Amino acid sequence: MVSNTIKGLVNLGHEVSLVALNAKKNNHENHLPDDDLVPKIKYRAYDIDTTVTLFGVAINLFSKTSFNIDRYYDPGFERLLISEVRNTAYDIIQFEGLLVSLYLPAVRKYSRAKLVYRAHNIENQIWERLSQQKVDPFKKSYLRMHSRRIKNYELEQLTKFDAIAVFTQQDKTTIQGYGIKAPVEIIPVGLRLEKYVPDYSKTEFPSLFFLGSLDWLPNREGIEWFLDNFFKDLTDGDLPVRLYVAGNDIPDRFDDYEALGKIFIQGEVDDALEFVNSKAIMIVPLLSAGGMRVKIVEGMAMQKCIISTSLGAEGINFKNGSNILIANNREEFFDAMQRCITDEEYCKHVGRNARRLIEKEHDIKVVTEHLVRFYEGCL
Repeated sequence: MVSNTIKGLVNLGHEVSLVALNAKKNNHENHLPDDDLVPKIKYRAYDIDTTVTLFGVAINLFSKTSFNIDRYYDPGFERLLISEVRNTAYDIIQFEGLLVSLYLPAVRKYSRAKLVYRAHNIENQIWERLSQQKVDPFKKSYLRMHSRRIKNYELEQLTKFDAIAVFTQQDKTTIQGYGIKAPVEIIPVGLRLEKYVPDYSKTEFPSLFFLGSLDWLPNREGIEWFLDNFFKDLTDGDLPVRLYVAGNDIPDRFDDYEALGKIFIQGEVDDALEFVNSKAIMIVPLLSAGGMRVKIVEGMAMQKCIISTSLGAEGINFKNGSNILIANNREEFFDAMQRCITDEEYCKHVGRNARRLIEKEHDIKVVTEHLVRFYEGCL
């Protein structure tokens, strides 16, 4: 997503620097920007280990902030940022997400640039929705505690930026409802559409797939709900279709869901777009997230037939039954899957409509031009 934005800005003739805080968790490699992009920008990266430990969680119980935020602070990265902004007179400095807003005071102190916050989600809403899904009173209370801490921090940070960019109208309404005075602009996800070339000859039909990093709690919660609800249907034949689950940081316990010839827990894939192209029907059973799901936009660009919750499709200008199927409970998911796996032409029709929507509203050139106008209004 960040790579697409940078590519769009470079193509419009702007000079861009990327200073990246690379979170190293569970020994997964961090991904550099595209090879064709690195020579065109000033790129610096800094690795930190954000692995959650039991000791760290226990210590954080006595803190006023959430461990999910605190673990992203590193004094070495702060020094790197200070050196960067002191040595270059930037017009705009954009912070990608709440976690890097920890470094806002240092950047503000040493730079006269306008500081823009790119809100990927309303973070406190995610934790509040996660708590609502829990039955265990301890887990519910623990998640609500973090929701309150994150909300306090999030509201404090939002007041410090010169401007805010969001993905969805819902997020804009929420932020303005907090009384934030800075301008808030809706800038949707933009894609370099030349990268998304579907090839039906290499697609297995019927097939279901889920793709997403399971170190993000809403993803893990959503796919667990799906597997718990449809395991028997997938393995006993009521849904005669294979399910493939792929992504980073899949817990070992997910191996218990594997069923020979029926359910495949694949883990990390080498080429995400190749994986998406090889499968027919994308499921997005998100129950507690917000913002715009990049994976759905990418799936639509690949002409996938997608079944998603309303929350998962938030911010996308979809038409249910035409360019996506919306399902918000077990019965609706079952009916949608049953229809899709028995009608290949319908799936292709939905996929083609989805691609047309992305070409109209999510082409990186159009989105970047919008972003530049927003930047110019801040100066």
